[in-house]
Amino acid sequence: MAINFTPYEVKVNLKNKTKLKAFLKERFAKEGQGLKNLQYVFCTDEYLLQINQQFLQHDTFTDIVTFELGTNPKVTEGEIYISVDRVKDNAVKFQVSEEQELHRVIFHGALHLCGYKDKNKEQSATMRKKENEYLELYFGQV
Repeated sequence: MAINFTPYEVKVNLKNKTKLKAFLKERFAKEGQGLKNLQYVFCTDEYLLQINQQFLQHDTFTDIVTFELGTNPKVTEGEIYISVDRVKDNAVKFQVSEEQELHRVIFHGALHLCGYKDKNKEQSATMRKKENEYLELYFGQV
């Protein structure tokens, strides 16, 4: 089981990757989701916009795009693309640290791969509650 963090043409300040990998593995297990391979790619707005346009036919900036690549729905093999530009902007917008916002988005992608959706108000509320739970577990009180 592998989790990798890869910056693509950006600098990302991701502290204590070993702790984060262990935490993510534990969260997948607690959610009842197997984990084979997970690749986080940190990139620019422009790069993620291209992915959004090419694969999802969305012509908008976004902070994250998540892909499940495996064929077994009970075992994750995924790629998660995160715009470092959006994370920085959203940290200012939501008045949180860049570190906290980066981890919120990292956890958001993991939650998608565990089966959580955010297409309507109820799903979004559940997703936000789980993100906050993960942030609290990871950082302590946030």
